[in-house]
Amino acid sequence: MSNNNIRVRFAPSPTGPLHIGGVRTALYNYLFARKNGGKCILRVEDTDQTRFVPGAEAYIQESFEWCGITFDESVSKGGPFGPYKQSERKDIYKQYADQLFASGHAYLAFDTPEELTAVRQAFEAEKKTFTYNAEERKKLRNSLTLAESEVKELLNNNTPFVVRFKMPEDETIVMNDLIRDRVEVSTKVLDDKILFKSDGMPTYHLANVVDDHLMEISHVIRGEEWLPSLPLHVMLYKAFGWQSPEFAHLPLLLKPDGNGKLSKRDGDRLGFPVFPQQWTDPKTSEVSRGYREDGYFPDAFINMLALLGWNPGDDRELFNMEELTEAFSIERIGKSGSKFDLEKAKWFNHQYLIKRSNESLAELLLPIAVEKGVLVEPEQLAEAVGLVKERATFVTDLWDQLDFFFVRPESFDAKAVKKRWKAASYDQMTELKNLLADLDDFSAEQTESATKAWIEEQEYGMGAVMNAFRLLIVGALKGPHLFDIIALIGQEETLERLDNGLHELGRKEVQK
Repeated sequence: MSNNNIRVRFAPSPTGPLHIGGVRTALYNYLFARKNGGKCILRVEDTDQTRFVPGAEAYIQESFEWCGITFDESVSKGGPFGPYKQSERKDIYKQYADQLFASGHAYLAFDTPEELTAVRQAFEAEKKTFTYNAEERKKLRNSLTLAESEVKELLNNNTPFVVRFKMPEDETIVMNDLIRDRVEVSTKVLDDKILFKSDGMPTYHLANVVDDHLMEISHVIRGEEWLPSLPLHVMLYKAFGWQSPEFAHLPLLLKPDGNGKLSKRDGDRLGFPVFPQQWTDPKTSEVSRGYREDGYFPDAFINMLALLGWNPGDDRELFNMEELTEAFSIERIGKSGSKFDLEKAKWFNHQYLIKRSNESLAELLLPIAVEKGVLVEPEQLAEAVGLVKERATFVTDLWDQLDFFFVRPESFDAKAVKKRWKAASYDQMTELKNLLADLDDFSAEQTESATKAWIEEQEYGMGAVMNAFRLLIVGALKGPHLFDIIALIGQEETLERLDNGLHELGRKEVQK
């Protein structure tokens, strides 16, 4: 198949928020299409109207916009194979269900829910599990067991029925998966899945296969949870006489502790989001956290997700979307699940934060300063950001790391005062204040040189002086290089802070 014919799709159901596992599936489809010059389609699979959740479809589209994953064809963008929402395609599917029935690959089942419940209960009484399969269908009420006249009468009376796929009785289905290689399944263990429901809507299986064929999908890259459906889908392609796409079933995203698929419950329990954006349940008004609202950069989020299940074959960890596209290949997707690592997710965000320009970070931080009631020049804020961003993971962390640049300390850390404000501190800081007041050049280099020369000349302890100095300027023993701080806040503010601190802390009595 030539690259020009490569077409992949991501087909979510609007039944709630988009799990990050779904985002990763969409991302791998997107990267595969871009790498191979193909097309990536977003199709909304809303055949199950009972599970439809208002707002979910808009949420899915907005999440992808935030992530930077764009589609060549979709509900909003349109395209030559539309419509791209299954509920708008429902008139298409019945003809294909009829085709399968006519060719003998499907049959009509008239069993009522009550009748099937009674059969299940009978099986359970014998500690068995009922499956509507090639063996059991011979004993049930369907077009395979009923006389043709009975079937016609039931249809004339508008008796509800479903269309089931007629799975061969004893056949080995041989499939190939691009990640798992050769897969074999006996039809003896498979049931006759419903393809078309009594409400006139197709099930996922029929609609999915028909749409993939009509939209000329060449590769189906989807989650491992769909692997049990692969035999049916392969058999449907065979029954229709269509060429099957190539399949790749992605490994699961696993919870950080223990085994099992990563769930919202795990995120709630361990304190991290499992959705790209915040989601408010329209029924319960319950709010679920999102990576966007938690302060993650979309490119950091995507970078983190890409490496959960795929590796580039070398030690690189940081990729922008263009680099991911260049490096991506299905062959380097692992077979086993990947454990989610919250600390690694934070590490990625930290890496992207420090790579960002000071100006862009200051722009993001400015609203927080305004909210705190602090007026600050963007240029000065950018300079402060540059001094502290190595210590931050999120933009919100930055304010805690640099607020003292713009807010004079009103109190002093009690533990630091007890430990670092010595009997000699008052006099030493008074001397230092006078020294700094006489400087014409208040650059970091000049203030540091003059201060260190004075300490050496007076034979003071470097640590004792610098700790007391930091305490008066910052209010605590934190922050970047002290001389960078005073250079940024300026000579006048430095002297005022020293005056204020000397007044507040005063002399400490010499202990006898």
